[in-house]
Amino acid sequence: MRVLIVTAVSAERDAVVRGVGATAPEVAELPVPGGVLHRLSPAPPAGPPLTVDVLAAGVGPAAAAAGTAAALTAAAIAHTPYDLAVSAGIGGGFGTARPGAVRLGSVVVADAIVAADLGAETPDGFTAVTDLGFGTVEHLPPAPLVAAVAEATDAVRGTVLTVSTVTGSAERATELLRRHPRAAAEAMEGFGVAEAAAAQSVPVLEVRAVSNAVGPRDRAAWRIREALDALTGAFGTLAPRLGTWTWTSDPEGTGSD
Repeated sequence: MRVLIVTAVSAERDAVVRGVGATAPEVAELPVPGGVLHRLSPAPPAGPPLTVDVLAAGVGPAAAAAGTAAALTAAAIAHTPYDLAVSAGIGGGFGTARPGAVRLGSVVVADAIVAADLGAETPDGFTAVTDLGFGTVEHLPPAPLVAAVAEATDAVRGTVLTVSTVTGSAERATELLRRHPRAAAEAMEGFGVAEAAAAQSVPVLEVRAVSNAVGPRDRAAWRIREALDALTGAFGTLAPRLGTWTWTSDPEGTGSD
């Protein structure tokens, strides 16, 4: 089994590599167009051999899509295609201050990856690109895989929104929740990874560790180190299991074990 994990920046990549590296201490660096893959080979307790490639593709959905597409294409040309693409990193959590909501330092796994600001402003408010008659704004990871990852990592399951502009006000956070009431987290790359993966019929997953609350920017309240540590812990837990799980990719994300 071959897995591509795409982060935005090197700090996130290194956090993932540390987690996977707990069971795969040897890391090889391999060039791909526009970046460098960090390749690890964890030893799963059972099942087929596992190769995990981790790529820091850049910030935002366009960079994420370009980097993911380059890595997927290079693998396909080499006749070593990936079985799964994962968008991973830190992000903002919705409702972190209310009881039962996403906590700082917690992990979120997306059961839906949504482009929250892909569309048009109209006199009646925001209109998604799909309501304009073209495109897509949502990708659904395989449901059995989401359930397995959430159980293994004690993660929150919910919608992860992809935005090109990070939310910086309570008003926008409220509006996003109005349009996406199941939103658990916000980040900038998941939809780009998902678009590139869908173009090559590769299943996708998104895993986020929550570093801050979505809303007014309060850098003093951010917990980036704690979130990176949580990301390392999540992938340390996942690495030995990824090679043991099987799933199928389908348009509704229902999948099968």
